[in-house]
Amino acid sequence: MSSEANVTPLTYADAGVDIAAGDKAVQFIKGHVQSTYRKEVVGDIGGFGGLFAVDWGRYQQPLLVSSTDGVGTKSFIAQQLGCLDTIGIDLVAMSADDVAVQGAEPLFFLDYISTGRVVPEEMEQLVAGVAQGCRDAGCALLGGEMSEHPGLMHVGDFDMVGFCVGVVERSEVLPRDVAVGDVVIGFASPGLRSNGYSLARRALLEHAGRSLDDPAWPGAERSLGYELLLPSVIYAKAMNALQREVPVHAFSHITGGGLPGNIDRVLPHDCDAVLKRGSWPEPRIFSEIQHAGSISTDEMQHVFNLGIGMVAIVPAASSVETIDAIHSYGHAAYEIGTVHGGSGAVHISAN
Repeated sequence: MSSEANVTPLTYADAGVDIAAGDKAVQFIKGHVQSTYRKEVVGDIGGFGGLFAVDWGRYQQPLLVSSTDGVGTKSFIAQQLGCLDTIGIDLVAMSADDVAVQGAEPLFFLDYISTGRVVPEEMEQLVAGVAQGCRDAGCALLGGEMSEHPGLMHVGDFDMVGFCVGVVERSEVLPRDVAVGDVVIGFASPGLRSNGYSLARRALLEHAGRSLDDPAWPGAERSLGYELLLPSVIYAKAMNALQREVPVHAFSHITGGGLPGNIDRVLPHDCDAVLKRGSWPEPRIFSEIQHAGSISTDEMQHVFNLGIGMVAIVPAASSVETIDAIHSYGHAAYEIGTVHGGSGAVHISAN
């Protein structure tokens, strides 16, 4: 008798992939996905691709704008804390706000979640955050994918990637008309958004030996983990509305590279932006990171947003109107700098 007759047949689940768990997760997330649907969505969750009926009649020369991004090592903080329901907001913010920077309206979003093992309850928390982010951005969660990577990722590990598509009239694409005399308006960000976490973790958790359960700083009521996990503010709706009220010349999303590494991307070659630190309030978490890692001021400015998550460049005569409008959309805003003649650089003055 062959020895192979006594071998138990392997299944996909034995190899670490549980199709039943994946199917269960899809049922868990269905309501969250449907809560984001716009009237242009055709069909429902479960297809091989998402369908979206764009009303092309609204545009003379429409351009599609696309963007993709992830959440970086902020996901490690979420994993350590076991708090998975907000990291999806960060995921949407990174791509939807990039689309809005071009002057476009975000239309739909897709997510990709890879994990060591699909746990339906955990997948629901992650997608619930994505759905909240889509509602905040005004776009539909049109599709996505969950994949198990046994042997490549540990149980409990996950990574997320997002993809956003928007539309803009060709004549309204930003940036345009940035000129000497314009002012720089900053949209407030309460925390790090999704950038600089590798340095923040190294400084706070490794170099200073702090715990995520510690107070964020002496006397703080919130923990360090809570402060680091604050979800990104999504500005897309406010940005789209602002364009209808004031002559916006440019937006700049303050992500990796900080203020100097992002504002320079929208400056003409003969213009500089001069920013004045101290013209906006900086959340204390940034000084905590700087002190914990003995990080130079220049390095901080080139890694972190320092409390400004988005920038609008507008004519000086529209400064007050712009700030008032941003406030009316639920965001604090400040005039943080001006545009001068130069060579396309960003300068930040001391407090």
